[in-house]
Formats: sequence, C-alpha cells, structure tokens
Amino acid sequence: MVYFQPSLSKGDDSKTMNRLLIALPLLLVANAGTAAGSDIAKAIVEEKCHLCHGTEGEASSAIYPRLAGQNKEYLVKQLKNFRDGIRKSDTMNEMAKELTDEQIEALADYFSSKPARTHRVRDKALAAVGYYIFHKGNRFSGIPACKTCHGDYGEGTEKLPRLAGQHKRYVADQLRAFNERVRTNDNAVMHTIASKLTELEIEAVALYVSGLKEKKPEKAIQ
Repeated sequence: MVYFQPSLSKGDDSKTMNRLLIALPLLLVANAGTAAGSDIAKAIVEEKCHLCHGTEGEASSAIYPRLAGQNKEYLVKQLKNFRDGIRKSDTMNEMAKELTDEQIEALADYFSSKPARTHRVRDKALAAVGYYIFHKGNRFSGIPACKTCHGDYGEGTEKLPRLAGQHKRYVADQLRAFNERVRTNDNAVMHTIASKLTELEIEAVALYVSGLKEKKPEKAIQ
C-alpha cells in the first residue's frame, strides 16, 4: 500500500519554517547545557570520585557502591544529604561539602547515564534464600518483600535506589548500618525491616540482588 502525504500550502510552509526557526536556538541551548553539565561532571569525577567509584561508576572496591545506572533523583538526594551532613560519612561529607546544586545535578546525570553491570552468582542455594526474601518476604518475622519498594528486578524508583547489580558487600553493609542506625538518612522504614533480618537473610538478599538484571523488553513479532 502506498501512502501519500498531503501537500502543504505556502502558508503552512511558512508556519512550519517559523516554528523550526524558533525551536532551533532552544535546541542548541539545551544541547550546550547538556555538554556543559557533562564537562562539569567529568572534571569532578577525575578530581574526586574516580578513586573509589571509578570513572564509569563501576566502583574500585566492593566496599564502595556502584553508581553506574543508579537512579538520578536518588543520587541527587544522597549527594545533597552528604553535603548537608544529613547522611554521615567522614569521607563523603568531606568530598561533597563544596558541591553546588548544579554540580550535584551534573554528577547524577553523568553516573545515571552509565550502563549498569551485574555480578555472576555462584552460590545458588544462598541466592535462592535471597530470592524468597526479595520476592515474598518472611511472614514469620514480619519482613515485607523487598520488591514491593525496589521493583521486581531491583530497578528501584526515582526516589529509591537501584539494587540490581550492586556489590554484595556494600548491600550487606548498608543493611547492617540500617539495623544499627549507623546509616543516618532514609532510616525510618529500613531500620524496621533490617532489624528483623538474620545474618543469613542479609547475606542471601545481598547476594541475590548483586546478580539481578532488569528484564529487557520483548521484541515485537514481525
């Protein structure tokens, strides 16, 4: 079947051209702003972030979180909390104390745009325990399913962290920090949950989410 596009009158051509002339400068400004933000972020990453988190957000050690692919608004919140002293960390409070809102936005854009990675899970039996807690919770101890807030594939939300592919060690450390109230932000809900987790459950959930991948959309049948 052949489709014909209706011809435009001279008046329509003129209106279309005017719209393009108006939109083009706005597009150029937006692109320039994006490029400037990327340059700001790269400079800060090279100066500060890369030693612990890597230049691509992959993290140089399992004790540091992977930032690649992390949700942007969550990164913004955490960096502001570090800067403002709401979330306590000797290292991060010092690193973030001079960051402006613009720089924080640029860093969040930078790391959230990087491809997320995942881990190979070798202890399938322990991961199976983590799968159960993540998807079903533990009704005997009052633990809700993790997926309720963090999503079926650990993708999180704008406000909640992506857990999929995060380092097992880091996730386990944060769960213990929530339990002991060492983690000084986002503690209201997470302390209630983490305080009910056994050591086995902490290790199991941390292992399971480290190997999670987001489900890829299925290709449409041609």
